[in-house]
Amino acid sequence: MSVRGKNVLVLGLSKSGTAAAKFAKKHGAEVYLSEGRDISEDKLPLVKALQDEGIHVEYSGHSETFINKAEIALSSPGIPPHSEIITTLRSKHIPVISELELAYRECDIPFIIITGTNGKTTTTALTEHILSKKLKAKACGNIGQPPCNIADEDLDYFVCEASSYQLAMSPSLKPFIAVWTNFTPDHIDWHQGLDNYFNAKAKVFKNPQAAKYCVLNAKDEKLLEFSKQVDGEVFLFAGNIGDNCCYVNDGVIIYKQNGISEKIIELSQCPLIGEHNYQNIMCAIICAKLTGIDNETIVSAIKEFKAPEHRLEKVAQIDGITFYNDSKATNPEAAIVAVDSFNGVDVALIAGGRDKNTDLTEFCNSVKKHIKTVILIGEAAERFEQNLKQSGFTNILREKTMEDAIDKAVTLHPDVVLLSPACASFDMFTSFEHRGEVFKEYVLSRV
Repeated sequence: MSVRGKNVLVLGLSKSGTAAAKFAKKHGAEVYLSEGRDISEDKLPLVKALQDEGIHVEYSGHSETFINKAEIALSSPGIPPHSEIITTLRSKHIPVISELELAYRECDIPFIIITGTNGKTTTTALTEHILSKKLKAKACGNIGQPPCNIADEDLDYFVCEASSYQLAMSPSLKPFIAVWTNFTPDHIDWHQGLDNYFNAKAKVFKNPQAAKYCVLNAKDEKLLEFSKQVDGEVFLFAGNIGDNCCYVNDGVIIYKQNGISEKIIELSQCPLIGEHNYQNIMCAIICAKLTGIDNETIVSAIKEFKAPEHRLEKVAQIDGITFYNDSKATNPEAAIVAVDSFNGVDVALIAGGRDKNTDLTEFCNSVKKHIKTVILIGEAAERFEQNLKQSGFTNILREKTMEDAIDKAVTLHPDVVLLSPACASFDMFTSFEHRGEVFKEYVLSRV
C-alpha cells in the first residue's frame, strides 16, 4: 500500500497535487509531477521550489517519459476519470488514486469523512470546532488544506470534507465516521451519470470500505432508503428513527444512542439559523458524541461557533435590518436552502448573476412562500423575472449593481436583506467569494 520506493506520477500543479507530491517525496517515493496545461509566470517559483526538493516537474502536457516511469498515479480532483490521461494510465494498468487516499495509506490517523451535495463545509468546520476543544483534530480536504499537508502531525482525527471526485479515486479509504449530509444531482458530467455520482459517495458506507459509524440524513428519501443497505453502524439525523439518531423535539436537539435519549441544546441557543443548519449541527453533535466529547463542551462550542464565510453568514444588523451573505449559493438548490430558513419575516432577496439555466420551478415556489421582495441583478435577471412572474410572484425590482441593490433593499425597510444569488458570479465578479466580499464591505460601510 505504501508509496515508499515507488515511482509516483502526480497529475496537476494544484494545491492537492503539490501537497501530494511533497508528501510522497517525504515518504520515500521518486516523484514526477505533470501539469497538462501551460502555466502562468507566477507559478514558476513553485516549480523551482518543487524541483529543489528533488521532485521532477513538467508542464504543457503529459510526456511519455513521465507516464512510462509511473508505478502509481495521483490525480487532482479537476481531472475527470474519462479524461485522456486517466484512460491512458489505466490502459497501462497503473493505479490512479486521490491525494486523500495517499494520506490515508501513509498514516494511522482516523478519518471523519463528511460528504454531500450541500452542507459539507459548515458541518466540517463545526465538527472540527467542537472536537478541538478536547482533542487534536484538524479540518482538511475541500476545506482548509489537503490532508497530506497535515498527515505527519500528531492528530487524533482528520475532519475531512470530501468531494465525490476524491472519494471516486479512494479505493481503500475506510473512515472511522462517514457523514452524508444530503444527495441531489450534481457533477453529472464528471461522473458520466447520476448513478456513478451516488456510488462514488456510497463507497465509504459499504464494505469493504464502510466506516465504523455511518451518519445519514433521515429527511433525504434516497439516503433514508440507502441507510438500510449500509454496512457500518447507522446513525440518522433529522428524524427520530431507530435506536441511534439525532432529531429536534419541541425546539430542542435530542441525541439518542442505543435507545437512550438525552437533550443537547435548544435551537434558540444555536447561532446558525435554518433547517439545513440545524441538520449540520446534528451531524456535528453525532460526530462529537462518537469521539467522546461531553455535552457541556458540545453546547459551549456550538454557541460560540460562527458560520463559514459566504454561507448564510450574518454580516450586520443596521437600523433594525439584518443582512445575510449567502454568496456561496451559486445554484437555485443552494438558494432554496437559504430562502427556506426564513419564516414569518419580511425578507428582501438579492438574486441573479451568470445563469446556469437550471430549472427554477422549486426556487420560485420557495420565493413565493418566504420572500416579500426580490431584487435582481446580473445576466440572469431577465429569465429569473420571467419565471417568477409565471409562478405568480410579481414583487420584483431590477438594479444594475450590487450596491444599487443593497440601497434599494434598505429603502424597503425589511426585517432581512438576504444575498442568495442562485447563480454563478462570473458576470460581475471574479468568484462567489469576491461577490460576497463586495456585499459585506458595502453593507458595513453603511454603519
